[in-house]
Amino acid sequence: MTVLEGLAAGTIDLTFRRWSKQNVHPGDVLRLEAGVIEVVSVEIVDPAAITDADARRSGAESANAVRGTLRGPADASVYRIGLRHLGPDPRRALSADAELSEKDVEEIRRRLSKMDSRRPWTHETLRLVHDNPGRRAQELADLLGREKDPLKVDIRKLKNLGLTISLEVGYRISPRGAAYLRLTEDPGRTR
Repeated sequence: MTVLEGLAAGTIDLTFRRWSKQNVHPGDVLRLEAGVIEVVSVEIVDPAAITDADARRSGAESANAVRGTLRGPADASVYRIGLRHLGPDPRRALSADAELSEKDVEEIRRRLSKMDSRRPWTHETLRLVHDNPGRRAQELADLLGREKDPLKVDIRKLKNLGLTISLEVGYRISPRGAAYLRLTEDPGRTR
């Protein structure tokens, strides 16, 4: 069982990270492939105090295995992070919904228009992701003449609307995003 499967199944509710600064806080909600995960607790721990029971709750076989996976500067703090699975990521079901009504199309168009108010980017980015599935963010940024990190933020905004999907490497258009493009680029076309 992978860590993500364990989070979804509720058998994993801890993780350990070595960070120079705390990257999550209690109450933070993370959207992962495993679903929506809430950060319940965060505390600095001595790595020597990690128990085998803690390790099993994090999906590892032993405390030594956990200590062996800690990355980051040796002098950085080790954080024990309590997690709770809240359910599936609603964006997953949304992205799979390719049956768009006129009202759906108008709502997506309205939200994209709002994103475009300062600088038009949404349609060009959707089209690029559609035409280049699995391409890394840096490659897409180069094709658009943009910086990688702001582009990643923009693609995440499209993902929040169910229009794109993150892959292990790169992105692809979702069924919902493909339907939206089809219906807006060729409005006379029927579903």
